[in-house]
Amino acid sequence: MYTKEMLESIKKVEATRAERLANVRAGIHPRRMTAEEKEQVKMENHPDYIVTQFAELKIGPNKGDKVPLELAEILQANSRVNPAKIDLSRTDYETDVLIIGGGGAGSAAAIMAHENGADVMIVTKLRHGDANTMMAEGGIQAADKPNDSPAQHYLDVMGGGHFTNVPELVYKLVNDAPVCIKWLNDLGVMFDKEADGTMVTTHGGGTSRKRMHACKDYSGAEIMRVLRDEVQNRQIPVVDFCAAIEIIKDDKGRASGAVLMNMETKEILIARAKTVVIATGGAGRMHYQGFPTSNHYGATADGLVLAYRAGAPLLYAHTLQYHPTGVAYPSQIFGALVTEKVRSIGAQLVNKDGEPFIYSLETRDICASGVIRECKRGGGVDTFNGGQGVWLDSPMIDMLHGEGTIEKRIPAMMRMYLKYGIDMRKQPILIYPTLHYQNGGIKIGANGMSDVENLFVAGEAVGGIHGENRLMGNSLLDIIVFGRNAGVNAAAAAKKIDKLGKPTLKHVKDFAAEQKAAGIKTDKCSPILLPNYARGAKPI
Repeated sequence: MYTKEMLESIKKVEATRAERLANVRAGIHPRRMTAEEKEQVKMENHPDYIVTQFAELKIGPNKGDKVPLELAEILQANSRVNPAKIDLSRTDYETDVLIIGGGGAGSAAAIMAHENGADVMIVTKLRHGDANTMMAEGGIQAADKPNDSPAQHYLDVMGGGHFTNVPELVYKLVNDAPVCIKWLNDLGVMFDKEADGTMVTTHGGGTSRKRMHACKDYSGAEIMRVLRDEVQNRQIPVVDFCAAIEIIKDDKGRASGAVLMNMETKEILIARAKTVVIATGGAGRMHYQGFPTSNHYGATADGLVLAYRAGAPLLYAHTLQYHPTGVAYPSQIFGALVTEKVRSIGAQLVNKDGEPFIYSLETRDICASGVIRECKRGGGVDTFNGGQGVWLDSPMIDMLHGEGTIEKRIPAMMRMYLKYGIDMRKQPILIYPTLHYQNGGIKIGANGMSDVENLFVAGEAVGGIHGENRLMGNSLLDIIVFGRNAGVNAAAAAKKIDKLGKPTLKHVKDFAAEQKAAGIKTDKCSPILLPNYARGAKPI
């Protein structure tokens, strides 16, 4: 499957492998960067620091802030609804807690809201489980072993996020982590375990302890399987192929439902609720700066748009995570995720000459910046489309840990490559950063509520938990911690409301007036809901 030029480069990788293996066995790794070097490589190479790719918001709660061009366009776009034509006197669905989004965070929220006595309903624009959760591979962090502690986990999270994280959110993340692992295990998640039942844990980039719990390399799919089953077992209603296109407020300014659109018929529906939870996931399908993405088809920043127009400010919306190891070749899986677990169990990043150029378990933003820099320097391998990549020397895994380790620990990854004639047990794989995670999102408090009363948020749509960079395994953790948190608190808030207030879309009218006053003229509507990859086509 590899080209002649690639095979010539692989020979150089193989020629340096024995020395590199000996160094790893001796505990000798490529030198870690100093804090100053990390800052320099990030500022000079990370996409978040390309100033021409950002625009200043002219309206809304974050007026004056810089966000990616593509995000600015949809945050300041027209609503999909004309309030004058929406009949809020009718109700198609009524519930205590309305969950918008059917991934891991939304499902965890629904389960806990139901556990706490609320009537719950999930609406999701695709199918229940079509989410980034399903695509997460590497694992979920929790400090639940004797040589670890939530305090140590806290320091790792804060350091990984460059100390820009919201402290109270990190405190909750790390302290609830062990409870959440037990909860998932009790629900039936098949974590990797030793013969005596002890959970297998590994390192991730930027972690000081082995606290990554995994289910082979399909951890997210296994967690999503169990959460989806639990939602169904509880008979929580799920409305598939139904997108939220606007938040409804009541006459007191509280979130009290959503305007929905049937994705197939385009019928407009009204859902009324005492509280609302946004769990719409990320934004990879926005393809910021033209990057490929590891995200699922529906990851188009819907929640950010809904919350922003309703008056909820965003936090760190300028920062995205470009995972350092996306597939650079072959073209059929360009941009797909190569889980960090491949590096955590021994694969090493090397350039076209087989030389290690960075410590392979630096934090993701530094590692991605290092890969981009190496390609700029001429250390990359040319790929199918004029792009470049560097080698991830995967055969080192079996050489370090014994034959069969790759097949046992990362079987899905191995089979993905085998489909295209590449055996990662015998040949290295080509990688380049891929758009992976929305670091920023909607600002929340420790109870999961945004600045709009009774509008809760969970999962990737939240900003502040991870600061400006997320560590591996903390996204699957945050969807469980903050999904459960949102569900519990949304149910509690719903109990305090005897009956629904008068519904209104006044905030949508006000936003349109703000657009006009700022001189914004656009034919764009948002949320965009789905990307459209037909040549010359507009988003759906």
